[in-house]
Amino acid sequence: MSEKKSNGQVPEEGPDGKNLEQSEEKESFAFLEETIKPKKISRQQGMKQLIRIAICGLVLGGFACLGFFALRPLAQKLFPEKTQVVTIQEDDQSGEDSAEGDDTTEQNDAQNQQEISYVQMMSKAYEKALTAKKSVVSVTKGAEQENWNAEATGIDESVSGVIVADNGQEILILSYASICEDAKEWCVTFSDKSEYKASLKKKDKNSGFAIFAVDKKSLSDATWSASSVASLGNSNLTEQGDVIFALGNIFGYAGGSGYGIVSSSNYKEIGRDGEYSVIATDMSSASDGTGILFNLDGEVIGMISSDIWKDRGIRTANAYAISDLKLVIQLLANGASVPYIGVSGTAVTSGIQEEEGMPSGIYVIDVAADSPAMAAGIQSGDVICSVNGEKIVSMSAYRKLMLTLKVGDQIKVEGKRRGSEGYVDIKFDVTIESKE
Repeated sequence: MSEKKSNGQVPEEGPDGKNLEQSEEKESFAFLEETIKPKKISRQQGMKQLIRIAICGLVLGGFACLGFFALRPLAQKLFPEKTQVVTIQEDDQSGEDSAEGDDTTEQNDAQNQQEISYVQMMSKAYEKALTAKKSVVSVTKGAEQENWNAEATGIDESVSGVIVADNGQEILILSYASICEDAKEWCVTFSDKSEYKASLKKKDKNSGFAIFAVDKKSLSDATWSASSVASLGNSNLTEQGDVIFALGNIFGYAGGSGYGIVSSSNYKEIGRDGEYSVIATDMSSASDGTGILFNLDGEVIGMISSDIWKDRGIRTANAYAISDLKLVIQLLANGASVPYIGVSGTAVTSGIQEEEGMPSGIYVIDVAADSPAMAAGIQSGDVICSVNGEKIVSMSAYRKLMLTLKVGDQIKVEGKRRGSEGYVDIKFDVTIESKE
């Protein structure tokens, strides 16, 4: 106990009844209980803090971006994009439906066409060509040795190509199968003059076309921004007198361009297992010229080939109509083989049926040597009436049916063959192959 308590003294109390000595002690240390207010920040200091935070944010964002681009190739390799199926929209077989429309529309179109001068049309064609050239490329063989002649002249052995699809992983280019001969590597030159390695996706010697693929990840942003996927038009609507332009290797060198008109769209070229409409032009062409034919809307309407009417000595730029190639392009772009049996034929018209007494169907003009059709026993002069039970009355119907089949399929071909006492029934089992 304290000394005051030992002396029998009682501590003094304050008015409120509390111990007076304890109250004095608390007051003497009251400063320790005061709240310390934060120092005020000036406007200048606040701005400095904001700038400091912004700089830190930019630095962190920069490191995040660098990390993203550094890890992007690895991420693309570990998690590649799914390859998309390429679909090419089919066209009507002819422009007859549109021709049967309102006569007033046709008259208005003709009047508007007359009002457009030749200079205006050529100016429009030139403007469209500037845009269309982004989809046109040149395909060359990968050379094991330096081609000094090509280095000196700038002219190399090449064929034209056109970008027809982007499947998410590859840029797909329609070109000519002739460039595949004696080659294992290919190089594609884009519109910005940059060169990239290409691989052969699929080729079809029967039609003469091939699809090449360029890895999309290998393309620089500059090259892809300077390129575009071509729009494939409806060549069935092309008519005589239409203004057109051609891009590519028409004159024997890459990067050429020509302007002209359609001189005819009424002729066809007979091939194996089909026929192709020919768009003839008044433009000249090299003996080995290749190129892409466009209409005034900047749409692809044909693939120029020097093989068309070559035996006639014609040196004009003539093209296979793109509408007749779309199903082939779709198959090749998806890495599928094009069905082949090796028959060349033409439809038996109603007039011939009456005059010659022939049955309806496809008259076989020729059968390719060592073809599935020849192995099955089909001969020239036969008339194919049905395939797998489906009646065939035109080459377009025959062609469309054939392109739905797959290599290895066995089909039943029924027809007629002329004998000493008239036409007799014939049946064949034909195994589908491809010509690659």
